[in-house]
Amino acid sequence: QVQLVESGGGLVQPGGSLRLSCAASGIGFRFNLMAWYRLAPGKQRELVASSTTGGTTNYRDSVKGRFTIARDNAENTVVLQMNSLKPEDTAVYYCHANHGPLNYWGKGTLVTVSS
Repeated sequence: QVQLVESGGGLVQPGGSLRLSCAASGIGFRFNLMAWYRLAPGKQRELVASSTTGGTTNYRDSVKGRFTIARDNAENTVVLQMNSLKPEDTAVYYCHANHGPLNYWGKGTLVTVSS
């Protein structure tokens, strides 16, 4: 059974940093794409950043220059380094992995940016 397990969320002050990690287990192949999504109260789920096996990355405009996604293809892990955090970054962050028609989601980790 494929599982994605996130870690690294928590409470941080504005301007601070957090590092989210996602580890996949129960698979025998490399995901084509791994990504981070977030869901904030009263908002729709949105893509934060993604990374393909080939190394192509994509970021939503509001996090460009502040967040960095990196993955270890061999281990099927992905991390999201978040710097200069803002209150509007507060959300539950979900790890997502895709391989063709297969999509997997983690249970999410809460990030709260508040003073």
